[in-house]
Amino acid sequence: MTAVPDPGIAVSVTGLVKRYGDHAALCGVDLEVRRGEKIVICGPSGSGKSTFIRCLNALERHDAGRIVVNGIELTGDEGTVQDVRQEVGMVFQHFNLFPHLTALENCMLAPRLNRGLGKAQAQALAMKHLERVHLADHAGKYPSRLSGGQQQRVAIARALCMEPRILLFDEPTSALDPEMVKEVLAVMEELAASGVTMLCVTHEMGFARRVADRCVFMDRGAIVESGEAARFFDAPASERLRGFLAQILH
Repeated sequence: MTAVPDPGIAVSVTGLVKRYGDHAALCGVDLEVRRGEKIVICGPSGSGKSTFIRCLNALERHDAGRIVVNGIELTGDEGTVQDVRQEVGMVFQHFNLFPHLTALENCMLAPRLNRGLGKAQAQALAMKHLERVHLADHAGKYPSRLSGGQQQRVAIARALCMEPRILLFDEPTSALDPEMVKEVLAVMEELAASGVTMLCVTHEMGFARRVADRCVFMDRGAIVESGEAARFFDAPASERLRGFLAQILH
C-alpha cells in the first residue's frame, strides 16, 4: 500500500547523494521542510549547500536518494522535472537577467512561455511583483541601468511571477556590494512574512536569526546540525558548528 503524502510537508529529502566523478558532493542528506517554514542553510565553502538546493529543482540531477516536492517525486522523467519547477522559484547568486530585456520584460518572459499567459496578463503580473520588490518605477529600465541590488530584486520578482509555493535562494547577496545587501534582505524578509516556504543558502547570520524557523549547518556533503534559530546560534551542539560560528560572527 502506497503511503499518502503528508499535505503539511513541502519538501521531503531522504538519503540524497550527488557525485561528481569520485567526489561525493552530497553524502546521504535527509531533510523535511513543512509548508510555510523558513530554512537557512549555512556552512563552509564546498560543503554541498548550493548543490543540495540545486538538486531540489533538478538543476543538478541526484545520483541516489529521494526528493519529493509538494507531493511530486523528482525522478529522471522530464515531466516530473517540469511539474516540480512549476512549484519552485529559484533566485541565484548572479542575477542571470537578460541584458536586452527591460526589468518588466524579464519578468514577463517565463509566464508567457511556461504558463501561456497573454501579453496583458503577463504585464499585469510582472508589475504586481515589481511593486512587491519596490521597483515599479524602474520597470522600463534595462539591467545595465540598475544597481546590483536592484537587479537582484528584479530576479526575485521574476521568480515570483511563476507564483511558486516554494522559493529557493542560492547565496542571493554574496555578489552584492555591502550597501546593497540590506535592500535585498529587506525584500526577502517581507516575503518570509507572507507565508511562502523558503530555503535560503546564505552567510547572512543576522537575517537567519530574524527570519529562520530552522537553521541547517552542512559540512563535507552532510547535515552536521540543525535546529531552531535561537538554539542554533546560542547553544550549538557540535564543535564543528561552534568553530564555524566563531569564524563567521567575529
